[in-house]
Parts: sequence; C-alpha cells; structure tokens
Amino acid sequence: MSTSYTEPVIEPIIDWYETHARDLPWRAASATPWGVLVSEIMLQQTPVARVLPVWGEWMRRWPTPAALAAEPSGEAVRAWGRLGYPRRALRLHATATAIVERHGGEVPSSHDELLALPGIGAYTAAAVASFAYRQRHAVLDTNVRRVLARLCSGTEHPPKTQSRDEVRLAESLLPLDPPTAARWSVAVMELGALVCTARSPRCVDCPVIARCAWQAAGRPAYDGPPRRGQTYAGTDRQCRGRLLAVLRDAEGPVEKAALDVVWSEAVQRERALDALIADGLVDPLDDGRYALPGHTA
Repeated sequence: MSTSYTEPVIEPIIDWYETHARDLPWRAASATPWGVLVSEIMLQQTPVARVLPVWGEWMRRWPTPAALAAEPSGEAVRAWGRLGYPRRALRLHATATAIVERHGGEVPSSHDELLALPGIGAYTAAAVASFAYRQRHAVLDTNVRRVLARLCSGTEHPPKTQSRDEVRLAESLLPLDPPTAARWSVAVMELGALVCTARSPRCVDCPVIARCAWQAAGRPAYDGPPRRGQTYAGTDRQCRGRLLAVLRDAEGPVEKAALDVVWSEAVQRERALDALIADGLVDPLDDGRYALPGHTA
C-alpha cells in the first residue's frame, strides 16, 4: 500500500473519529490497562450497550487484577450476568491470576507477554497494547476487517476466516508513529461500528467515500459463502444460560430440582449441564447439589 494512498485515508478517518467517537469509559484518559483488557474481553460478540453497565460494576468491584484474583472464579461467572459466552468470565479470572503471579499485578505492556496470558489471543493482545499503551499493532476485529474489505478490496464483507493478506493490508496502513497508529486503529474500528456497518452502511456519512473501492465499483453484493445469523431460542446455549442463571441468582449451592424446572426437555438439559461442568462453569458437589466454581458451602 503506497503512502500516496494511505495518507488521504488515515487523516480523514482520524479527524472523523475526533468529532464522532462515542464517549466510552474504557477510552477515557483515566482508564487503566486492566480496564481496557476487561472491556476487550467483554466486547467480544457483545454490543457496547450491554457491556457498559457490567463493565462499570466490574471495575468498581475489581479495579485491579489482584482484586479479581482474590475471589473465587465463580464470582466472576456470577458478575458476568447475561453478557453471554460465560467462559469469558473464567478466562478473565485466569488472566487476572496470571497477571498477579507473573507480573506483580500490573497488566504487561509487551505484546508477547500479553499473548502469553491465558485466554488472550492475537486480537486482544494487539488491542490492549494499542489502546492501553499506545503501541503500533494491527488491530483486526470484525468492524476493522469490514472497513478494509470495502475500502481497499472492493468487497462488501471480508472472508469468514481472517487471512494473512488482511493482516498484511492492515499492517501496511499503520502510521509509523505508534500513538498515531493506535489512534488510527480505534478510529477505523469506530467507523465500522457507526458508519460502515454490516447491514445498513451509511456511506453518505463516510469521510473516505471518495476513496472507497466498494463504492467505486457500485457497491457489488457479497457473493461469498452464505452468512448465517446465529440462532438462540431453543438451543443448548439458551438452555445453558437458563441453568447458569439459577446458580448466579442463588446464594449458595442448589438442588438438582432447581435446575430441572427451568428447562423441560430432559435430554437437552442434561447435555447442557454436562457441558457447563466440562467447561468449569459449574461444580457438581458430592451431596448431589450444584454450585458456581469455588462456592461449595
């Protein structure tokens, strides 16, 4: 990607961000690296509106990794509420514990050290290094991939699986100055979230519409593999959520009957309960009751 191309794209998108960015607490100057890390885990596959109140409660209760690590992992699951994909709560607890044990309770700034933490993948490591420490890394979430697919490749949606070509493209667009690169990363992400959306892009509001390859091509429809939306009603995932809600709302272990009443299909219910146990989200006790991890009494 040549400089002649990147400069007219980067500056308008950063300028747009300065005017239109949402006021989110994990972007505030007062936000800690731990707050940024927690937000990135919570925001995976979850809308900002659902994350905001839960993130706020977590940061009040557990403002540091040490505060979270000091409590049973089941408390993280309880406080996760209805954000979905509750294994993320267990991963955050494991990450907090590792930060305390390996880094004296401070979220590491090194990309490699972040990547070595439990539950931290390539995206999250790059995001925390960029947004918490203003480093220069390609941050490729769904929103960024979609913007770059349209802007540079002329396709409506990126491929289902992230490709090496996408990573190379994102890296080629990064400004050389690390703080500016970090600003660019969050700006293009915000553009994808607010303007270059998946279903109804507001192209008229795009600051780089004149440079967009997809727009120039007449906005051709996506012709790749079918993009299927996720179903929820009646699924094992919904059943798991119902069972876990019983344990979250209870003060201690519960009898099996309390779980049985929330889902009528017995085979599916037992399969979902077995999966929760296998994932470490539920502890089966010797007396036949069930509890959140670390809550045996």
